Formats: sequence, structure tokens, C-alpha cells
Amino acid sequence: MSGARKAPLVVVGDALLDRDLTGTADRLAPDAPVPVVADCAERLRPGGAALAACLAARDGRDVTLITGLGDDEASEALRALLDGRVRLIALPLTGPLPEKTRVLARGRPVVRLDRGDGRARAATDEAREALRAAPAVLVADYGRGAADALRAELTARPPAVWDPHPRGGPPVPGVRLVTPARAEAAALAARAVADSGTDADTRGSGTGTRGSDSRTDAGDSGAGADIRDSAPPDDPAPGARAGGPHGRGAGAGRELRDAARDAGVLVRHWRAGAVAVTLGERGVLLSYGEHPLLVPAPVAHHGDPCGAGDAFAATAAGLLADGALVGEAVEGAVAAATAFVGEGGAAALRLPDAPRPTAGRPPSDAGPVAGAGHVPGAGQASGTGHAVRTTGRPTGPAPAPAAPEPFDDPFALVARVRAAGGTVVATGGCFDLLHAGHVGLLQAARRIGDCLVVCVNSDDSVRRRKGAGRPVNPLDDRVRVLRALACVDAVAVFDEDTPERLLADLRPDVWVKGGDYAGADLPEAALLQEWGGQAVLLPYLDGRSSTSLLARAARGGAR
Repeated sequence: MSGARKAPLVVVGDALLDRDLTGTADRLAPDAPVPVVADCAERLRPGGAALAACLAARDGRDVTLITGLGDDEASEALRALLDGRVRLIALPLTGPLPEKTRVLARGRPVVRLDRGDGRARAATDEAREALRAAPAVLVADYGRGAADALRAELTARPPAVWDPHPRGGPPVPGVRLVTPARAEAAALAARAVADSGTDADTRGSGTGTRGSDSRTDAGDSGAGADIRDSAPPDDPAPGARAGGPHGRGAGAGRELRDAARDAGVLVRHWRAGAVAVTLGERGVLLSYGEHPLLVPAPVAHHGDPCGAGDAFAATAAGLLADGALVGEAVEGAVAAATAFVGEGGAAALRLPDAPRPTAGRPPSDAGPVAGAGHVPGAGQASGTGHAVRTTGRPTGPAPAPAAPEPFDDPFALVARVRAAGGTVVATGGCFDLLHAGHVGLLQAARRIGDCLVVCVNSDDSVRRRKGAGRPVNPLDDRVRVLRALACVDAVAVFDEDTPERLLADLRPDVWVKGGDYAGADLPEAALLQEWGGQAVLLPYLDGRSSTSLLARAARGGAR
């Protein structure tokens, strides 16, 4: 799709004028314990729907922005910023355009000043015609009237992406993808529950079972590892830090569980195709109403999250306009938003020269070690610290014992991590022929929490699942290879056909499986719910599986 002509996009929503005053602060005011910011330089930027439109147009896409604008100074300044970059269709505005002014000292925000309460008050024939002709539409609804003014037209032709805000109205039915931040999803789900009269404790968990069974064993699927403008501090923007190490605190599992529940509520209440809840540095939780898919954010240097939600929504809308599937669009948007944050966010955005109008650091093999330095024994690069525990019937000689370490037993590791307030993540599979898909899955799973326990099928279990001739590699070899990965903290072996018994003993906060975008059967999901855990899918790399490797080897050819 990269070489094809990009489809045009129409953005409907509420534009803002963002103003940054950047200076230095070397002293406190004599009359109050507040910094004195001096030598300020001013920079104006498009904000809200205007930022989303500019980001969508950066790669040469033809973008039309429909938004409320007036005759005030802020509206004129925004017009000048947008001139030649996007086609602008102005809706009449009641009141001055909203402005958000950030005062920064040495790059750090000190205070934000908001003014302007203008609202778009009516649709225009030009706006209606643009929507009727639009191949794809992105709605950036900040609750200031633009989406409401065109709601009838948006209902007749549902948008590709709706970026909501608690002050705005609900998306129209039939939207392909809705992109709330975590706090917004919680507020909007609570409103949906109140509107429908559903008991908050029974609003669903997003863990039903699809009619089609596309279950993929994590060990044989492979995983492709690899997130809002003025997001509040406790609800970080996509790709931004969540206030600590990855997965720090048992809240990581609870956050995924609650996000999955809220997303499922919103999919059903809004009759949307999918809901993608942005989770800061953890990435995005994508729900079609049932089993959630977690798309982790790539490893990146930390930057300014301002505008990341707009980058995520704009990228997803553009990819959908170009023909991508929802899951593909979300994965691409996660990567783009993370890169946007790492580059400094909206504050560092340098728009290319406007044409005249015609009408980070890459991830290592081991991935980041979440929580390293906080939970002793977790995330060690050496295989000697990895533990093996077998459940079920004996399967032959036990693996050679590892050198004594504080966590020779995965259950001891789990207990220590949990006592420190950390998040325990587990995944499982045969891992017969370790390949890039496996490594991607394990790296991504490790980034979710503070330790990763890999549950491995015994030889007998693999043989029952895969048939004669499997496994190719015996248990000792499979365990040894897994133990050599720095993203694996412990290995536990089970002899049964499924890992439910082992999971009931481990009680992980998060259970990870490789899966596709349409959702897969997760028989472990109900079990995880018994102790408040959450089962999630991670996207996998197509064509990476032990079975396909063996098939190619038998043919004697490459992929």
C-alpha cells in the first residue's frame, strides 16, 4: 500500500489554537512558591481536529478539515497555520475559538491556560457535500459542536474513525473504529451503563466466545510485537510513560481487565466495529466486543505525549482509507504515535512548507526488562536465573538443574513479584522450533508486566496435540532455549493438554496468547476471571510457525 496513491480523507471536529510559551525558570517568585519563567518564546500550533488534519496530510494525503471558525484573532491565526496544508471548510462559530496556552520551562510544562468557548452552530451546504463525496472520514469530537452540527450526515455515512471525548456525544452507529484514551473509555462506559440501565458489575468483560474458532497456540503462532492531545497526567497518551516502569504495580493486569470490560461495553452500546483503548506506553487494547487484542507500543525514547492521540487517530484513519484492515491500521497507528511521542510530540512538530493550495532507539533482541532493578531476580539476561517447574505426570528425565538462584521455582518468583506490587504475565505453547514469531510474542508479553513465566507443553503433551514425529526438539532443549532469552524470567512445564491446572496454581495477572485480528477462542479467559486476571491476544507475524517451518523444510524451499 505504501507505493499506492493515498486516499483522500475528511476530518470533522473541533479545532483549537495551541500556544507554547517556552522560557527558563531559575528562581521562585518572592510572593509565592511558584517558578518565574523568563525570556519566553512564543510558538503557535494547530490543535485538536486541526492537528489531526495536519498530521494526516504530512505524507501527501489530500485532507479536508470541517471545523468551526470565527472572525476572532485565534481563528485568524489558525487559518494562517492551515493555509495550503489542508482544504478548510469553516462552520460558523459562536464565541471565540478555544485556545490552550502551555507555559514551559526548560521543556517542562509549568501551567496551562485555557480561554475561548466557541461552538460550531450549524452545518453548511459545502460541508454536507464534502461528507457525501468523502472516501473516508475521521471525527475528532471535543464536544464543541462540529460533530453535532453534521450528525445526520455522519449517521448516513458512518466514519472510519471516531476519536471521542467525554464532553462530546456518542459516535454514530456503524463507525469502524473508536479511539478513546483509558480514562475516557472508563467515563464513556460508565455513561453507557447509566443510559442503558445495566448494572455496572454485569456490563460484560469482553471475553465471550466467537462462533468461529481461530485459536492460535502462542508457541506455534508467532507474534509481531510491536499511543491523546491534552491527556491528563494519570491517563498517559499513547506511547507515553505511565508514570513508572512497564507494568509497575499489580494495576497493570487490573488496567487491562477494566479496559477490556469497558471496550466491550462501548462496542455493544455504540454498535461500533471496534474500540481501541489507548494505554500509554503499554500500547492499545483493541476490542471487537469479545476477546481483546493488545498491540504493544514499540520500544522508544520518551518524549512529549502532547498530540499523540491525534497522531494515533489520524494514522489509523488514513490506513483504513487506504484499504487496511482495522487490526492492521491499529498496529500501524501505534507505531506512528509512539514515534511521534519520541520525536517530541506536537511541541516539536515541524510541518513541511505548505504547497500552494489547488482549490528511537530500536528494540533489542531481549526487549526492555520491565521492572528490572525493582524486583530482584526478574528479567535476568543469564539463563541461570530461570526456573523450571513441571506439573502433571512425569515425562522422563528432568532438565539439568540451574545454578542456585533466589528463584529456582517460578512460584517463588511469582510470589516475590506480587509481594513487590508487580504484575505477573504468563504465556504458553509448545515452542518446538523457536522462530522470530515466538521471540516477538515473548518480548511483547514481557513488556506488559514485571515478570514473564512461559508455560511449556511436555513432550507427551506436544505429541498428543501435534501427532507422531513431534516434538522435533525434546523438552530439555526447548526449555534451555527459552531460558536463554532475557525476556523470559521463568519456565514451567505442564503435561496436560491445556495449561489450566498450571494457571490455577500460578494465578497470573495477565495471560497472553498469539492471535489474529478477528479474535480467537480463549478457553483460559474464564479461568483468569476467577482471580481478577485478564486474557489478551497479541498480534502475530503471518507465516511464522513451527508447522510452516517444517513444511517448508520438507519442500526444501524458502518462504
